[in-house]
Amino acid sequence: MIKITEKPIDVQKVIEAVSSLGAGGVNLFVGNVRSTALGKTVRWLEYEAYEAMAVAELRKIIDVATQRWGLLGCAVCHRVGTLKPGETAVAVAVSAPHRKESFEACEFIVDELKIKVPIWKKEVFENGEEWVSARPQMTVHSN
Repeated sequence: MIKITEKPIDVQKVIEAVSSLGAGGVNLFVGNVRSTALGKTVRWLEYEAYEAMAVAELRKIIDVATQRWGLLGCAVCHRVGTLKPGETAVAVAVSAPHRKESFEACEFIVDELKIKVPIWKKEVFENGEEWVSARPQMTVHSN
């Protein structure tokens, strides 16, 4: 399951999308909107996406993770639009035969999503706003 949506994320449905009787490990990452960033109070975030390209890039990332870690299931759901502190912005779930693979694959997918997927975030503070890169330049996992 790959979903870009303006609606609140149903985390239980994300988990259900990857459930498998063969899975010894199901890993879930939930990214929520914080109330502060850079020492400032966050009023809300605005997410925008180039949806067709975002879905295509997510498919590539999932395909790599599935091949590398032998995943049985993978689901990524990302919000767009205006989100307030406490709301879920992204949920990534994977299932694999063993826990180690599920942890590693989930982390890989989240990291790659933030680097490669065209989803942009604007933080709106009490005294201004700022477009933020999803992730500062960092080394990509080479597993």
